Amino acid sequence: MRVSRTQAAENRETVIDVASRLFRKHGFDGIGLKDLMKGAGLTQGAFYKQFASKEDLEALASRRALEHASRRWSDAAAKNPKDPLGAVIEFYLSAGHREERMDGCPVVALGSDAARQGSDVKASFEAGIREYLELLDRWVGDAHGEDPDGKAMAVLSTMVGAVVLSRAVNDKQLSKQFLQAAAESVLQRSSSSNAQEEPPL
Repeated sequence: MRVSRTQAAENRETVIDVASRLFRKHGFDGIGLKDLMKGAGLTQGAFYKQFASKEDLEALASRRALEHASRRWSDAAAKNPKDPLGAVIEFYLSAGHREERMDGCPVVALGSDAARQGSDVKASFEAGIREYLELLDRWVGDAHGEDPDGKAMAVLSTMVGAVVLSRAVNDKQLSKQFLQAAAESVLQRSSSSNAQEEPPL
């Protein structure tokens, strides 16, 4: 039975959504096309009508995952406009986010995998990381005359690294300590920057 263009377009979006979650859980090389398509409720044969290659899907799924992640940051910040960075830290450096293998930050889940992929996948990650930096730059500012995004880069590196490390160990207490130490470091950096930006009385 022939699939309509509308249905084909919907199927394509479904595959991208499902792949964005399954890649985060299994890694790019940890799941094949058959299981990806099965997860989307479609056959493997349908894949080649929708995508040029698995790498094509990896790039699209990565972009989708990073767009979703940036929206989560913006949504968290919007709920606490007086302390947007604190709101993002509260969810990002949490035990709940640590356990979100399929829906958590794609940079944490797939960053090392992306480093071994082609330019299209890296381009998706670069676009998403730049979006993270733009958001952070608004919240942490630039108090020391550093390059634009300099402080934002340090904050992002701290946050991502903490979640990676917290997922990499068996010891739950150590895992929790990585998250707490990163949160304290980021908040301290932010508050010290704000104090330096305030004019003297």
